Amino acid sequence: MKWDKLFEKGTSEMAENLAIVVWAKQGCAYCAEVKDFLTKEGREFQVVDVTDHDEQRDILQAKYGVRYVPVVEIGRGHTYRGVTELGLPALETALREAEKWDLDSVY
Repeated sequence: MKWDKLFEKGTSEMAENLAIVVWAKQGCAYCAEVKDFLTKEGREFQVVDVTDHDEQRDILQAKYGVRYVPVVEIGRGHTYRGVTELGLPALETALREAEKWDLDSVY
């Protein structure tokens, strides 16, 4: 989509929705659990598959100091955080906190 089309729609629409990225690999039970949870919650998300892509794990190492998956990135506007803790409770907490991010502060 072109930038001018985004501005026609208004930047508030982009900021209202959380952007979610799940770093995962094939055969990972924890990754499947995270993706199933997000799907059941009705949340849209992108997947970065690190299977056989060590360069993707290098990115995780540089950003978060981990090479394992799943890692979930949650963002809105210019604010984001990475969830590196395993298990759904940490993800649920991060999503609740992200929903409260002040839209005025994300620009």
